[in-house]
Amino acid sequence: MSRLFGSVRSRATLGATLVVAVALVAAGAAVLLSLRANLTGEAGTRAERSAQAVASELAARIPLDKLSGLDAEDVPVQIVDEDGVLLAASEDLERISGTGTAEVTPAPTRSGADDDRDRGDDDRDDDSGRSGDDESLEPGEIAQGASYTNGTATIDGDTEDYRFAAVEVETPDRGRLTVHAGSPLAAEHSAVGTALTAMLIGFPLLLGVVAGVTWLVTGRALRPVEGIRREMAAITASEDLRRRVPEPATHDEIARLARTTNATLAALEASVERQRRFVADASHELRSPIASLRTQLEVAAAHPELLDLDGAVEDTVRLQNLAGDLLLLARLDAGERPVGTRVDLAALAREEAAGREGVTVEAEPVEVSGSRGQLGRVLANLLDNAERHARERITVTVRREGGEAVVGVADDGEGVAEADRERIFERFVRLDAARSRDDGGAGLGLAIARDVAVRHGGTLTAGAAPAGGALFELRLPLAGADRGAPRA
Repeated sequence: MSRLFGSVRSRATLGATLVVAVALVAAGAAVLLSLRANLTGEAGTRAERSAQAVASELAARIPLDKLSGLDAEDVPVQIVDEDGVLLAASEDLERISGTGTAEVTPAPTRSGADDDRDRGDDDRDDDSGRSGDDESLEPGEIAQGASYTNGTATIDGDTEDYRFAAVEVETPDRGRLTVHAGSPLAAEHSAVGTALTAMLIGFPLLLGVVAGVTWLVTGRALRPVEGIRREMAAITASEDLRRRVPEPATHDEIARLARTTNATLAALEASVERQRRFVADASHELRSPIASLRTQLEVAAAHPELLDLDGAVEDTVRLQNLAGDLLLLARLDAGERPVGTRVDLAALAREEAAGREGVTVEAEPVEVSGSRGQLGRVLANLLDNAERHARERITVTVRREGGEAVVGVADDGEGVAEADRERIFERFVRLDAARSRDDGGAGLGLAIARDVAVRHGGTLTAGAAPAGGALFELRLPLAGADRGAPRA
């Protein structure tokens, strides 16, 4: 069962079919009930008209044997008195149920003298034979409305279902009489049966059409999704991130999914390519100090008197610093967030500038939220870069500007060309090709400084200093300010 409905297409088809089935059953039941109620009501109206007609003749003192309503075909009629005694019934009526009086043969007819005596003493009979409710109708008056019941009647050997209406009439000579007249329900049964048969045949066909159309439409709608899935499977198998999934020429959710998937693949390709370059550059940078250190150790092993201990220590320190930089970049790339502690940039700047020659600090107390260690690394890298390029003087400024803290590190060197002011923040980039790795470093300091700034919700840019050298400006949100999302 789980395999049968394991696809979106099958579940959508099943869901749509079930919803339509429930709606059709509810609508069909409502139609049948409404049709039955309407037809039963019409039958009741016809029965009431027949009963009213007979009651009108009784109110007009027409004798029972001359009532025209008793001769109507397919209309069973009964006339009973207040005691429930049957006084008259249709000629062909053989059996009846549902009227409260199952008799079909009237009681014996009274003699003419008795009838004359009864008619001559109407007032006495009315007073003695009526209850208190009889005063609600005047002699010759027919009660408004009727009561309805369902039952059966057999006329000339044919038994059918009927809707009976009971109408009361106050006769001048016989007191309160009740006329029961029926109307056949054959039309109601036939119409309801026909409608039910049509529904039993039509509903399954309609559900089949709904299921088929839903299956086809869902399959057509999901066809691009299957194409995206196949292409993604092929990309995963081939590990070729240059491939892209097909984008349908529509403007629906699937087209947006394809565009988002391609954008994700492009970002993943760029990330993988960046990581490959990083690994290649890191391997290249690590190879040089390792090779130098190995050479010195091999020479020392063969000729201990030629051991350059200072050079070996220097290469080891350089290798250690490079490994630390690579580890920090790896943590930053992994999305490491700074700890939200308050850091006084002025005190941090004075701390990092201490012991460095030619460095002047002009700072006002400014607090930001972040990692003291990482922000100290930013200032140290900027000061190291300034020392490599400055002629005599380096100036560090810390100030408040709006909702930001601004740290500037300026030198009086040759500066940075405008075309290179963004490239210098790339990893393993050295602008001076003639500068040795020993003097110029690995080209990771500025890249690390910018990554840390971004992780703290700030920016790091390069520009021109007033003295003609380079100016690196670090901007960070003040402590307590809304830092928002990290900038890319």
